[in-house]
Amino acid sequence: MIANEDEPAATPADAGETAADADDPPFDPSMLLPDSTSDILGQDEIDSLLGLGVQARRDESGIESLVNSATITYERLPLLEVAFDRLVRILTTSLRNFTSENVELSLDDANSIRFGEYLESLPLPAMIAVFRAVEWDNYGLITIDSPLIYSIVDVLLGGRRGTTPMRIEGRPFTSIERVLVERLVRLVLQEMSNAFEPLSKVEFRHERLETSPRFAAIARPTNACVLFRMRVDMDDRGGKIEILLPYATLEPVRDLLLQMFMGEKFGQDSIWETHLAREIMVTDVELEALLEEQTVPLSQILQLSVGMTLPLHARPGDLVTLRCGHVPMLRGTIGRVGEHIAIQVEERIRRQLGEP
Repeated sequence: MIANEDEPAATPADAGETAADADDPPFDPSMLLPDSTSDILGQDEIDSLLGLGVQARRDESGIESLVNSATITYERLPLLEVAFDRLVRILTTSLRNFTSENVELSLDDANSIRFGEYLESLPLPAMIAVFRAVEWDNYGLITIDSPLIYSIVDVLLGGRRGTTPMRIEGRPFTSIERVLVERLVRLVLQEMSNAFEPLSKVEFRHERLETSPRFAAIARPTNACVLFRMRVDMDDRGGKIEILLPYATLEPVRDLLLQMFMGEKFGQDSIWETHLAREIMVTDVELEALLEEQTVPLSQILQLSVGMTLPLHARPGDLVTLRCGHVPMLRGTIGRVGEHIAIQVEERIRRQLGEP
């Protein structure tokens, strides 16, 4: 092989470098990065971290569950639970009179939930009653599940005991069933008004009866609500009643519901108030009699000296004002009792609210 005359001949050092380069692997830029193959997460680990996996949803773990839990953490309302405990007691008697059966009513659960989650969790078919709290100017829901609907219809129409109510799937509720359930809802609303009466006078008025959750929307899906679940047992029949109240509905009476017991006064001591009121009534105060007020120029005031006489225009029988400090209290006529000047009180000066 003939070498090109224009190219210089390879030196021994160049020959050694060429041989070494031939043995090395080709250059790869990723070789400059650290080996991070062991740090790459798999899809299952990513889903578990974000709370998207089945196991993560069951355990309520992950970032998504942490964010969601922050949106449904709300303060407890102790007196609201007391009102619903009272509702359970009085509604038990009313349902026994309504059905002529041995009815047992119990409060299963009370918790906070978002409105959209509640609508999605409703077991269908069911009847959803929309009611309005008139004095609070907002709405709530009462849900009657299908087992209780069929049980109420069976009991009120003379069904025999010991038989399971017939349930036909896939059919809408009849007019008779709707009328009977509406009577039940009105009874529950009436007893709810009675249960809240010691706390706040409110009328719960029935608005409409729906069978689809889409038409029972009374709040935004993310709004916070308080849910009470009650179990109704009539021998071997029964079902559940769910009462949903948005926190916006309870806002007018929120301060009352935050109390631990009925009649609680925040930051007040009735014993100290009684003692203070009793001591004020026996406290000595100084009264001043204002005979007359005149408006004179400053130049005349500067000319006053010891021994000068100030003429007053007040006459016998004119009203004199009695003041405590700078506050006018009474008006009366001046006179004399023995060697003392006296004032006969004629009227009490009533001050307007906010008047200095």
